[in-house]
Amino acid sequence: MKEEFLTTQGLQVRYKIAGEGPVILILHGWGSRGDRWEKVGELLSKHNFSVVIPDLPGFGKSEEPTSPWGIEEYHNFVEEFVSTLGPKEFYLLGHSFGGGLALAYAVQHPDKVKKLFLVAAAIRRKKNLRKNTLRVIAKIGKLFSLLPFYTLFRKAVYKYIIRTSDYPYQKGIMKDIYLKIVDQDLSPLLSGVKVPTVILWGAKDDVLPLGDAYFIREHIANSQFIVFPEGDHDPEQRMPEILAEKIAILL
Repeated sequence: MKEEFLTTQGLQVRYKIAGEGPVILILHGWGSRGDRWEKVGELLSKHNFSVVIPDLPGFGKSEEPTSPWGIEEYHNFVEEFVSTLGPKEFYLLGHSFGGGLALAYAVQHPDKVKKLFLVAAAIRRKKNLRKNTLRVIAKIGKLFSLLPFYTLFRKAVYKYIIRTSDYPYQKGIMKDIYLKIVDQDLSPLLSGVKVPTVILWGAKDDVLPLGDAYFIREHIANSQFIVFPEGDHDPEQRMPEILAEKIAILL
C-alpha cells in the first residue's frame, strides 16, 4: 500500500491507500496503527476496491491531538478526513476503538456509509470497579508522581489491579484521551443505525467478550453476524486472509 500524508484538524495525518474502485475506509483500534491492517487492505484492494487506512491522531505516524479528544472529536476528524479525500459514499470498517468511532460516524452520516463493518467493536462501556480504580490511580499519579515511593506503588497497581489496561502504556495527552474514551458508553447509538451492518467477532476474544457481539446484534436491526471460532481480538493479524475473504463476500 502507498503511504500518503495530509493535514486535517490542524494535524498531520498518515494514511495508507491501495487499489481502485469503491472506497473502503478502515479505522484501527486503540494502540494500533494502519500498518496492522495493511495485509487485509491489500487483499481487499484486489477485489477492485480502493482501500484507505489512516493512522488515527495520536497513533502510528499521525500527530497527537493537542487537547483531550473524545469520540466526538475523533468523529469530527473522520468527517474532515473523508471530506478532504472526497468520496461521496464508502464502506466503513472499524475495529475495537475504531469500531465505536465507525458506529458514531455511521449514525450521523447514513447517507455516506454504504455498509458498516464492526470488528470486535468497543461500544459498550460498563462502569465497574476496575475503571473507577483506574481513574483514582490517574489522579493519585498526578498528585504524587514526584514522591520516592510512587514508582513502586505504580508498578504494584499495574500488576495487580489494572493488569490488561492500555492506560500504563499511554504518554502525555494520550493518557487523558484514553480516560475520556473509556468513559464514553456508545451503546445508546446502536438503535440509531440505519445502514446495513455486519458484526464480526472472534470467539476467543479476551479483550471484548463475545457477549458484547450478541448485545450489539440485538440492538442493530437486521444486522449480520459472523463469529470466527478460532479468532481472538486481532483477526487482522492472526487471520487476515479469512477476515478479508468474509468482508469481500459481503461488500
